[in-house]
Amino acid sequence: QVQLVESGGGLVQAGGSLRLSCAASGIIFGINTMAWYRQAPGKQRDLVAQIAPADSTNYADSVKGRFTISRDNAKNTVYLQMNSLKPEDTAIYYCHAKNVFNIHWGQGTPVTVSS
Repeated sequence: QVQLVESGGGLVQAGGSLRLSCAASGIIFGINTMAWYRQAPGKQRDLVAQIAPADSTNYADSVKGRFTISRDNAKNTVYLQMNSLKPEDTAIYYCHAKNVFNIHWGQGTPVTVSS
């Protein structure tokens, strides 16, 4: 059974930081491209950042220079370090795993940034 379990969300003031974690089980973690998506109320779910098995990364323009995605293949975990948070970063953040055969989603963790 595949599970992606996010943690680390919460309430933070603008300018603050949070670190999200996503622990994966039931998948061969090292062959998956891992990503974080977010969905704000009334909006579509958008890609925030992704990291390939070989550690190449890609970021949404809105988070470049503020967010950093990383992975620890030994721990089957992907992280999202979020700095200089803004109220517009408020959303549910979802972990995503993709390989040539299938994709998987986590349940999401809420992030609220107060002004």
